[in-house]
Amino acid sequence: QVQLVESGGGSVQPGASLTLSCTASEYTDSSACLGWFRQAPGKEREAIASINRRFGSTHSADSAEGRLAISLDNAKNTMYLQMNSLKSEDTAMYYCAAGPSSLVYCPLNERGYNFWGQGTQVTVSS
Repeated sequence: QVQLVESGGGSVQPGASLTLSCTASEYTDSSACLGWFRQAPGKEREAIASINRRFGSTHSADSAEGRLAISLDNAKNTMYLQMNSLKSEDTAMYYCAAGPSSLVYCPLNERGYNFWGQGTQVTVSS
């Protein structure tokens, strides 16, 4: 059972930057795919980006808008989400997830992920 813990959320002003972290208890074959998702109040959870731990291949959703970048430090069992030029629309609970990999590019669909963190809140407001 892979355990994921997110950190780095907080309250910031528009235009600021934040880096979220997701640390895994372990990486196994069942957690080769890693992804970031978010859920805003009253909205469905949406994918932001995914990364394949074996290949390093990344896949970003339109929601990333080129401002949100995923990265991975295998040595630290930690995945990151660098968020720049934050907008009020980025206010949401951010979740990391892990799941098995069968392709080079990991899915941007929550159905592909078996393990989830508890989430970290990001609030962007002036």
